[in-house]
Amino acid sequence: MRDGLDASHPVQLTGGSHVNLKERSMKHVLKNERGMALALAIVALVVVGALIAGAFFSGTQEQRVAENVRRVQASFGVAEQGVYDIIRVWPNSTQVYNAMYQYPAGGGAFSQRAIPRHTAASKTGSYNGTLYKFNDQLYLIDMTAQDTMSLAGRIRGGGASQRVGLLARIRPLQINAQASLTAGGGLVAAGNASIDGNDHDPTGWVGCPPLDSAKAGIRIEDSATVSASGHPTILGNPPVLKDPTLTDSSFSHYGDVTYPQMAAEATITLAATNFSNSITPVVTNGVCDRTVQTNWGSPTTPTGPCGSYFPIIRITGDGAVINGLEGQGILLVDGSLSVQGGFQFFGIVIIKGSLKTAGGGGTPAHFWGTVMTQDTVAFTDTTTNISGSANLLYSKCAILKALNATGFGVAMRSRGWVQLY
Repeated sequence: MRDGLDASHPVQLTGGSHVNLKERSMKHVLKNERGMALALAIVALVVVGALIAGAFFSGTQEQRVAENVRRVQASFGVAEQGVYDIIRVWPNSTQVYNAMYQYPAGGGAFSQRAIPRHTAASKTGSYNGTLYKFNDQLYLIDMTAQDTMSLAGRIRGGGASQRVGLLARIRPLQINAQASLTAGGGLVAAGNASIDGNDHDPTGWVGCPPLDSAKAGIRIEDSATVSASGHPTILGNPPVLKDPTLTDSSFSHYGDVTYPQMAAEATITLAATNFSNSITPVVTNGVCDRTVQTNWGSPTTPTGPCGSYFPIIRITGDGAVINGLEGQGILLVDGSLSVQGGFQFFGIVIIKGSLKTAGGGGTPAHFWGTVMTQDTVAFTDTTTNISGSANLLYSKCAILKALNATGFGVAMRSRGWVQLY
């Protein structure tokens, strides 16, 4: 050390004190390091706590995301079940859904129908929505669903809900209408009657398809004959078609539906009687009264309250007589039918017995659409007789309107649904 001093030797200071320099240096260093272990422990605890908190936060977020995804999927499943529930119960509500007006409709006409809230069969949520009618064949089911937790109000932010839209189309009956009049037995055309296989649109009807190619005026079995007296008019391509494929089953099977099945779906069932002029539309407080059994719609006022009402009518027994006024839809007659006066029916008529007509000069036609008379049922008279000034006009529009109004809704085969927001 400088000047020959050694740190190990004491140094005398003023006043007689002696200090060892080495001991003084060690004490200084120890004093500066005091408390480092505590600081390091605290830092370690903070770092470990942050890692644990981060892990907990990440795990909580993952759990919440998974729970939200689960609830969203549950809501979507409930919404999907809701739209298919409407398809499933469509046959029970055919006259309600099919009689809606095209959306958007004014003047108080119903073109949409609210679907009240229902609980899903799985108990995982509930759904509600709206059914819209775009045209006679196309509908939109707009369905919104929420899961059970969201409905209970235990979820902040409104919970999970999903909205699904499904396009549904009407699956009509398969009626092979090849003629204005199809007869299974002997047929007599008399007087000034007209049986026309050319396509006709009913007066005032809208939404009709393009006119169809001409059908046969009369279609009969290969062994049957048409006996004409007076000056009847039979038009079509051909006027009379002898069809070897026409059998009794043609009057009882329509695609995958039979006559008994269709009769079981009848909206109106009446015993055969003389209805006189009682068949007429009934409007109560501006609304078509469908509870009246003799209300068969309003074909001559298609925009009126009963204009969209196309019931399936079944007349049981034999000997029904109708004079007026009008009806539309599908008319099933278990026995024979006599039409007189100015009665008009628009749609499809299937008669197991025979048909007799008379009069009709004051109206364009007794029937618009197609008429099928089996003529082979063992009743008193099995010969169809078209007489007087009765006209039978083929009408594709009347047939399709009747079929679409009485058919069931089914989901479209492809691109039928979309997730709505």
